[in-house]
Amino acid sequence: MSVYVVRAFVKIRRESLANAPLEARLKNIEKTLLTHDTALRDVYQKLKPLLLPPPEKPRRRIGFHTEENKN
Repeated sequence: MSVYVVRAFVKIRRESLANAPLEARLKNIEKTLLTHDTALRDVYQKLKPLLLPPPEKPRRRIGFHTEENKN
């Protein structure tokens, strides 16, 4: 039985060593995605005010107006 346990651990170690380059590559991709995520969030925050409709300008009233009617 102990031989099977040792063989199982050896196989697990081999598999983990074979996956080490893949794990490093995945970590690199994750770091890149996090960098892009923060950059996109910054761009969105800067574009957000530009997407809002412009404030309405006060319109000039037509006709004759006295000081009492300015409201």
